[in-house]
Amino acid sequence: MRAARIVLVVLGVLVMAFGAYVLVTTVRPNRIWGLATWLLGAVVLHDVVLSPFVVGAGLLLRRTGRALRPWMLVVVQCAVVLGSVLALVVLPEIAAKAHGQKNPTVLPFDYGLRLLLVEGVLLVVVVGVLLVGARVSRRRASRDRPRPLVEPTTNR
Repeated sequence: MRAARIVLVVLGVLVMAFGAYVLVTTVRPNRIWGLATWLLGAVVLHDVVLSPFVVGAGLLLRRTGRALRPWMLVVVQCAVVLGSVLALVVLPEIAAKAHGQKNPTVLPFDYGLRLLLVEGVLLVVVVGVLLVGARVSRRRASRDRPRPLVEPTTNR
């Protein structure tokens, strides 16, 4: 295990060194600060917005009911991550389209509408999974309920 970690660390350092070399040789020096700002913003956005949102959704779903199966939680968290990352990727295109561009063929689509459609599909999938999971849990609970040995009778 220790050898694997050492190999992975060395490989990671080599990849970072190659990335730094490509950065220095291909990007003009006056553009490096803009790139560094963008990378720092991406890290902050991930750590301050996306990660707490996913963790919060998971905690909320776990607290809303103990009947949630792990596969249901995985589907919901995957949908939250996919929706968040997709929004982070598409929002710059929406902003660029709103500001206008010199060449209208660069951003030819209505990215806002498409983002809403995909986010809506993700929402439908999540709701469907939660409904199916709730139905399965109810069936399992009613099936696992202990039955009395003798049916109750009434004396009239």
